[in-house]
Amino acid sequence: MWIAELSRRAEVPVATIKYYLREGLLPPGESVGATRSRYDEAHVRRLGLIRALVESGLSLARVRGVLAAVDEESLELHDLLGAAHGALIPDDIAASAESRRRVDELVEQRGWLVSPAASDRALLAAALDALEKVGHHLDDDLLEVYAAAAQQVGDADVAHLPSADRASTVETTVLVTALGGPVLLALRRLAQQNASARRYGSSHFPAD
Repeated sequence: MWIAELSRRAEVPVATIKYYLREGLLPPGESVGATRSRYDEAHVRRLGLIRALVESGLSLARVRGVLAAVDEESLELHDLLGAAHGALIPDDIAASAESRRRVDELVEQRGWLVSPAASDRALLAAALDALEKVGHHLDDDLLEVYAAAAQQVGDADVAHLPSADRASTVETTVLVTALGGPVLLALRRLAQQNASARRYGSSHFPAD
């Protein structure tokens, strides 16, 4: 397909596609002349991934890091998924030693096979610190409930990954990681409303 059709299929302006090509975010098409190139379904899929990442709020520099992880063919699939996750997380995360210890203990107690250097350990520790700073201690019992729920979600996420090819598996993982958070957040709030209504006997729906 020509770039105009690629633009229509991916719902991305031609000017933006050309920018992504110049920046190396989108691989070049098949050259069929001095100024024309043909594109295929892989380009449509890549543009969909870029668009989703940009619309999730990531900077182009961060998007570049994610795509570099997606394109790394020398890594085993498990390591590649970890690299893709890492590319979505801020680089310098400050977290207290105490919260890091709690996270490490939780991971060990649950028997999770997680790298000691995983950025998400620091991310979780920083989140615990943020709660502490506003005077709310997330106790171990509730943290364990969260971990159990997260394990169920994580197991389901991986079980539902496409197995057709490596690229689809990694791209789906990145999209679910980048865009799936709001889904879980909305479901949690709906569940909280339900639990509150049942506990406190509400007979009406809360205002939006």
